[in-house]
Order: sequence, then structure tokens, then C-alpha cells
Amino acid sequence: MMDTGSLYDLTPIAWLMAAGVLIALGPLVWVWRRNAGAGPARRLHALTVLTLFLTFDLTLFGAFTRLTDSGLGCPDWPGCYGNASPVGARHEIAMAQSAQPTGPVTHSKAWVEMVHRYLATGVGVLILALAGATWIVRRRQRRVPAPAGGEHATLSAWWPALTLVWVCLQGAFGALTVTWKLFPAIVTLHLLGAVVLLVLLCIQAVRYRQAAADRLPTPVSPALRNGLIATSALLLLQIALGGWVSTNYAVLACTQFPTCQGSWWPPMNFAQGFEIWRHLGVTGNGVPLDFSALTAIHYVHRLMAYAVFAALGVLAWQLRRTPPLRPQAHWLAGLALLQLATGLGNVLLGWPLVAAVLHTGGAAALAVVLTWALCESRRGAVAAIAHDTDKAPGAPHNNQREAAA
Repeated sequence: MMDTGSLYDLTPIAWLMAAGVLIALGPLVWVWRRNAGAGPARRLHALTVLTLFLTFDLTLFGAFTRLTDSGLGCPDWPGCYGNASPVGARHEIAMAQSAQPTGPVTHSKAWVEMVHRYLATGVGVLILALAGATWIVRRRQRRVPAPAGGEHATLSAWWPALTLVWVCLQGAFGALTVTWKLFPAIVTLHLLGAVVLLVLLCIQAVRYRQAAADRLPTPVSPALRNGLIATSALLLLQIALGGWVSTNYAVLACTQFPTCQGSWWPPMNFAQGFEIWRHLGVTGNGVPLDFSALTAIHYVHRLMAYAVFAALGVLAWQLRRTPPLRPQAHWLAGLALLQLATGLGNVLLGWPLVAAVLHTGGAAALAVVLTWALCESRRGAVAAIAHDTDKAPGAPHNNQREAAA
């Protein structure tokens, strides 16, 4: 007979799922009641936008969790010392805190970590509901023939399905972040996973809006489209570098600007700094990292920031010439300036918490805006583009019914 005491206790998982359902229930009810008379595409758009907003908030709270050293506030997963909340683990937390008063486990850090897990589970439930609702609507649409007369924006059930798979993968990285004790590569991948999740939700939000209005993306020149793609790739690389700076605590390796340690090219150990598969603070051989390795991590991120800032500026200027994409141009310019200000604040003011959280949020917001611009544009004939951009910003665009080049 099997010893039931040896079985894994599923109680924390059950409580975590229950908390996620309760958190998601409010937004679900609010969206469906507020959009009761709207069509299915508009309801899905509203739910996706709300889920995108809550996921962005979760990304900010994740940055707050990391920056306050609360990532190991509960050193196990999914519960806290095998309990559903820090309330049940108060004895274990008190013992850990008395042993290390400034260590990773305190009562406040445990609550920060568990609230992050509760919110993440709530977002996961919302994404599950969104995937299910989209599949239902898509099945109904297939039974109704599409109107004749050219292209039409339609719903796709594959994007929410991919998002659901991705949020499950993101949850796995969240678990590994804790169980692998803030392994830098895992923590950085967890940050990148959050950005990709925002991108996937943004794609759906734009597609649902286009389907509700029965319109297609704006044709743009191949050069502008390539610029959007290239800038997005640069930004993703820069976010990865920024995550590597944060997870290795290399922000304060350079406390001057524009120089670093009084030099334009300080001593840097690139081999140590960019050895990916290693534990925090040591090399793969267990040797403590040199300070020059932290300098290399910081300075590479700073040098890449110059290129990304310039690319964003050029792209924003080009997008202003296409009236339907001017909102994205303004957002890109404003967010680029925010990133510059918060990046300088982190260096010159000693990594203040507000500036650090805003810097992460600004990077995530830039990824969302670039995705928005990509989804609202497509390669088109130059002649058609010139014809449409001569119209007023609010005028209808004839080429929205033309086939993509």
C-alpha cells in the first residue's frame, strides 16, 4: 500500500489556482457586462486589452519583486514553505528572518513574492478564458460565409492558443527562478518571456480591433516596414542585455556618464561577464566574478542603448509621415525619452527603485508600441501609399481593401 505521506502535497497548487480564478473573475464579469451589446470581436478586443494592461502591471510588479530582492521571499514553489500563503508559513519565515535579518526571506518579501504569484495565476486564467472564447467565436464564424468583395479582417484562434502555451512556459520559468535560486540565465529568460507575452497579447488586441471594424493594416513602404522589423530586433536584444545587467546586479558598475570609471573604455572582462550558464556572482568554475566582468555587462548595455535610441528616433520621424501611424510615432518618441531619463537616473542616482521599475516598464511599453505599429502596417505599393498619405489623418483609406504587395 502506498504511503500517502510520501505523496506531493497539491494543496498549495489548488489554493494558488483558486486565487487566480477569483482575481480573474472580476475583470471577466466587468468586460462582459460592459460590452454586453457589442459584437464578439469587440468583446474579445476589450478582454484582450484588459488582459494586456494587467500583464503589463504584472511585469512591473515582477520588476519590483526582483529589485527589492523578494524573488526568494518564499524559497519553494508554488507555495510558501508548503503553505498557500505566508500566513501559514509565519513560523518558518520568522526563523529564517531571525537567522538573516537582511536576508532573502522576510515577512514583507514573502508577501511580495506570493502576491506576484497570485497575480500571475490570475493573468493565466484570463488568457485561458480568452483562448477558449476565441475558439468558440471562430467556430461560429466558420458556419457563416464571408461577404463577397475582397479581403476582410478575420479572427484567428491560433494567436490565443500560442499565448496560452507561452504563459504556461512563463510559469515554468517563474518556478525555475525560485528553485534554481535566481540563476541569471533563467531570470533573464523569465523577463524576456514577459515581454513576449505582452507582444502576443498586443497582436491579438490589434487583430480583434481590425476584425471588429472590418479593416486591414495600412500599407507602408518596404523601407519603413524593414525599419520597424530591424528596430524591434534591436530592442529585443537590448532588453535581453538590460535583463542581464539587472540579474547580475551590474547597474552600479558604472556610476558616471558618459564615461565609466573615469574612462571611455574601462577594464572589462567580456569572457566572464557573458558566460551565460553559471550561478549568480560566480563563473562556471565557481570562481567569484571580477568587477571588470560586471563592468563589461553594464557597458555593453550602455553602448547598445545609443544605437537603439538613435533607431527609435529615426523610426518615430519616419512614422510621422504616415498619418495612421502617427500615434505610434509619438509613443515611441516619448518612451525613448523616458528610457533615457530613467537609465541616467539609475546610473547617476544610485539605482533608485522608482527609476529602475520605470526603466523596465518603459522597455516593455516600447515592445508593445512597436508590435502595435507592425500589426497596423503591411508592405504596400508606393503609389498607393503616397495617395493615401496625402489625405487628412481621419479620412478613409481606399487601399485598405487592396491586396498586400
